[in-house]
Amino acid sequence: MQVFPTFALYNDRNENIVKHYTDTDEQQLAEQLRCGNAAAMRVFYDRYGGLLTAVCARYITDSESLKDVMQDSMVQLLTHVSDFKYRGEGSLRAWATKIVVTQALRYLREEKRREWQTIDWDVADVPEEDDPPVNDIPPDVIQQMVRRLPTGYRTVFNLYVFERKSHQEIAQLLGIKKDSSASQLSRAKNLLAQMIRQYTNTQQ
Repeated sequence: MQVFPTFALYNDRNENIVKHYTDTDEQQLAEQLRCGNAAAMRVFYDRYGGLLTAVCARYITDSESLKDVMQDSMVQLLTHVSDFKYRGEGSLRAWATKIVVTQALRYLREEKRREWQTIDWDVADVPEEDDPPVNDIPPDVIQQMVRRLPTGYRTVFNLYVFERKSHQEIAQLLGIKKDSSASQLSRAKNLLAQMIRQYTNTQQ
């Protein structure tokens, strides 16, 4: 079962926010952030705020918690910007995205500890369904479908599809078995396929 192509479309749409700002390259912006330049902080938020919020929203479904996690992420970004190593255009965005994902996972493990501990990670494998047609589904609808997934399914799906983590890496991040990660992903894809078919039927 292939990754739904619309997810790539959603990422591309948000990256247009980034491409809109071209006055300052990432390396210069990072240097200004290290110096505590207030204008650079504003440019950083204007350039990446929408993208990073969208990344965080894939993991955190509660609006107030989303704000808290984003605030914590920005604090972490500004506190540790001296650790950033420029490796070419896009590296600042990738570094910032990694911090947001890390903070989102920390929130799920610590703030939602009770819910996190009740997740049945060791679900049985299920056959994967064929990809449903998704080309005509708006990206924001797909985003909402992802947010409706159960926490375990959603977290593994996001890490695998968007962060391009292997099942071994996901297992280490979440403290679960490698096979459990694969099972959660299969169930997430099947549930999304059902949502997409239901949506398609209501539009006919």
